[in-house]
Amino acid sequence: MDIRKIKKLIEMLQESDLVEIEVKEGEESVRIARGGQGMTSANHMLVSSESSNVALNTTPNPLEAIVESGSSIKSPIVGTFYRKPAPDKPAFVEVGDRVQAGDVVCIVEAMKMMNEIKSEFTGTVSMIKIADGEPVEFDQPLIIVE
Repeated sequence: MDIRKIKKLIEMLQESDLVEIEVKEGEESVRIARGGQGMTSANHMLVSSESSNVALNTTPNPLEAIVESGSSIKSPIVGTFYRKPAPDKPAFVEVGDRVQAGDVVCIVEAMKMMNEIKSEFTGTVSMIKIADGEPVEFDQPLIIVE
């Protein structure tokens, strides 16, 4: 699907009251969903699936078995999780760090765009559920704040 068509769909979504658009063209499809409050246009979810066979990793994550308390900061998009703003820089947050609502806690890269993920909560980071450089899904818990 042509990137110009995708950009036009994003513009149409922004100008309307719609929350989600899904378009199928042959064997290609694209689904664009608007996120919650405070999201910028760079934080829209964009998923493109083609006819290639993709093997999904179905091995269980050992961190998923841990019972967690606190509030989850979740990924607003599908992409790649990064704890640092650059490879030579320190991580945004570590376990035990105090965060305020609005603090940047990580980055999720989607389609070569680096999307800063901000904390919705004030508290202490009790768990970072994803390893640096790992793929993440929409609405997947990334960081737990107590």
